[in-house]
Amino acid sequence: MIEVSAADKQLRVLRVVTAVDCGTVVHPQGVAQQVESSVVMGLSAALYGRIDIEGGAVKQNNFPEQPLLTLAQTPAIETHTVPSTLPPTGMGEPALPPVAPALANALFTLTGKRLRELPMQPLLA
Repeated sequence: MIEVSAADKQLRVLRVVTAVDCGTVVHPQGVAQQVESSVVMGLSAALYGRIDIEGGAVKQNNFPEQPLLTLAQTPAIETHTVPSTLPPTGMGEPALPPVAPALANALFTLTGKRLRELPMQPLLA
């Protein structure tokens, strides 16, 4: 679940709530760190990530052209784990894939406008 606001046509992600079912949790802080960092990466990609092709080559050539959320832009992130008796599993970055669709749904709820392209930030205006 993602909560957003768009005061003065400036998009702000206020809160993200996640739930993960990864079997028995051995290291709760490690699970939270993996989930929360994947949320930040997913929001960065959904809001700012782009690849432009000019003259047959990719225009962006390094990280300065691919902005990440700053600490000030990072929303409150709640991570909940599903209680389980199953064996522990790996954690990777489970929250990254659903971030962009969840953000698109939150923006649709807020604006009534379906955004179907990334990055979403410039499309809000």
